[in-house]
Amino acid sequence: MQKAEMSEYIVYTKLAKMDKKNSEVLSKIAKDELMHYKKLKNLTQIDVAPSWWRVIFYLFLAKLLGITFALKLMERNEEKAQESYKVLEQAELLSDEEEHEKMLLKLIDEERIEYIGSMVLGLNDALVELTGALAGLTLAIQNSKIVALSGIITGLAAALSMSASDYLSRKSEGGNKKPLRSALYTGIAYLLTVLFLVFPYMVLNQPLVSLVWTIANAVLVILIFTFFVSVVKEENFKKNFLEMLSISMGVAAVSFFIGMLARKFFNIEV
Repeated sequence: MQKAEMSEYIVYTKLAKMDKKNSEVLSKIAKDELMHYKKLKNLTQIDVAPSWWRVIFYLFLAKLLGITFALKLMERNEEKAQESYKVLEQAELLSDEEEHEKMLLKLIDEERIEYIGSMVLGLNDALVELTGALAGLTLAIQNSKIVALSGIITGLAAALSMSASDYLSRKSEGGNKKPLRSALYTGIAYLLTVLFLVFPYMVLNQPLVSLVWTIANAVLVILIFTFFVSVVKEENFKKNFLEMLSISMGVAAVSFFIGMLARKFFNIEV
């Protein structure tokens, strides 16, 4: 616990320098973490070094996925600390930990979090539509380069279509979200997913092997993004992951058999 308090003190101090808008609150939490460390030191009578891998890990996450995501992960550890302090009957420390949790909840004002719905829309549609399309094209055409070209053209057109639809939808709804920015988040999420899914077909000449790699990429994207959303939105990760995975893979399986039937019915050899 003492090591955790020192590690979190360093993380909060660094994050306070990174996020000027919330610097005051983060600095306050950092000071409290240091105070917790000193109180625990009175019990143990030893100095404990911080866990530097933990410090680097959270700072890396803050840079890569945003400070809100890093804070939410830290918040989960705060909940574990509360249970530990209950056992030790450290009432003042427990009160501080509960106060930290409330303050952390108020820090969610990052732009990428505000437009997370747009990112979900673009990424989810790309996973469902393109995974299915690539599966169908793989069986119907059985030529990696043609499948890759078809996937890129289809994905680019769909990304532009999704962005335009999101823009018009946000504009008609009004509200605080900026339509153009929301459309950009949707389109970029869609396009990046398309490129990641099509990549295997661009480097391999075996279409079926490329399809297996593409499905693995899709599962990886679903895993990472649903974990991100579940942490930030405090939702059930397992439920969200299985739901998104079953939809994407279900559409891919249906499209796979449609491609097989289309190949036999039209008797096309490419």
